[in-house]
Amino acid sequence: MTVATAAAGTGPAERAETDTASELITAMAALPAGHPSRAALRDDAIEAWLPLARHLAQRYAGRGEPADDLFQVATIGLIKAVDRFEADRGVDFAGYAIPTIVGEIKRHFRDRTWSIRVPRRLQEMRLAITSANAALSHTLGRAATVADIAEHLGVTEEEVLEGLEGARAYNATSLSTPVSADGTTELGETLGGEDREFEAAEFRIALGPALATLDERERRIVHLRFYGNLTQSQIAEQIGVSQMHVSRLLTKALAKLRAQMHDG
Repeated sequence: MTVATAAAGTGPAERAETDTASELITAMAALPAGHPSRAALRDDAIEAWLPLARHLAQRYAGRGEPADDLFQVATIGLIKAVDRFEADRGVDFAGYAIPTIVGEIKRHFRDRTWSIRVPRRLQEMRLAITSANAALSHTLGRAATVADIAEHLGVTEEEVLEGLEGARAYNATSLSTPVSADGTTELGETLGGEDREFEAAEFRIALGPALATLDERERRIVHLRFYGNLTQSQIAEQIGVSQMHVSRLLTKALAKLRAQMHDG
């Protein structure tokens, strides 16, 4: 029989076990933080209450998380309870430790079982939406709408939609999942690649106003060089100046364009 079951009330032997574990907590809590005996009492208290952590972890077994991981999480909760317990609050240690440990386990499920990391508020919103949807479907006799859920939770419809969108991160689909009837096409093959033309289109939109700041000769040189693909010597022949002068004008024009694009 464990401390956990003893805490709920069993026979004399189990009650004695619980009393011993409780006495360790009480003795530790009575000592100041720097007392030389406190560290040893803390270790003994944690060890004495480990059965409670294991018992609570087992309650959440079979939900997709390894039993050893759940026990480790429950142990972390137990350690937090031991370190934070204040005997003068009038609550026995079991009454304080159980919700602390359970809370740690629930946080583990909330934080670790999402395929894609999403903000905590969206995780909590998803849980609230799920609960509200179940309750409303029962009372309304139909599927709850976004407006129904928003009113029930006291939030905006936008927040509900954001929570529903975030819920898609709870489960992920492998890129190797077949998506064609014959199984020859995988999901990853249907994903598009990066389209550089979008970036180029945005650049051209921004370039128009920048070009307008150049004088006529500068615009002509830039156009001939980059749109006509002419060399500086060829441009010099067309506008009747030296190649060196074309180089200076082109450098000046490009500096203007860079400044305009940066300011924009």
